[in-house]
Amino acid sequence: MNAISWIITAAASFAAGIAASMGLGGGFVLLVYLTAVAGVDQLAAQWMNLIFFLPVGGLSLWMHLKNGLIEKKALLPSILAGIAGAAGGVLLANFLGNGAMTKVFAVFLAVIGLRELFKK
Repeated sequence: MNAISWIITAAASFAAGIAASMGLGGGFVLLVYLTAVAGVDQLAAQWMNLIFFLPVGGLSLWMHLKNGLIEKKALLPSILAGIAGAAGGVLLANFLGNGAMTKVFAVFLAVIGLRELFKK
């Protein structure tokens, strides 16, 4: 990877982190960049996306806790459900494989895009 590629990757990662911290879908930005521009397989891109956003999520959680915006009774069940969902998603993604995951992700994006386009 040359210097220009590193700069573009760093800029895309930074933009994704900023978008994610504002709740604007930074994971979408990073996944599209990794698969469409960087040529990374869908499963590897999803793994990188998850690893990338763990520190961002932790920082966001800490800031929201500090500002009193988290209902502490819901924290543990939410964390456990998130871990279970992530583990289930990993198992499903490995079962489906890269080709099927790429198609599932494309359909998901199309459905969400159409919903947003025609939502009242």
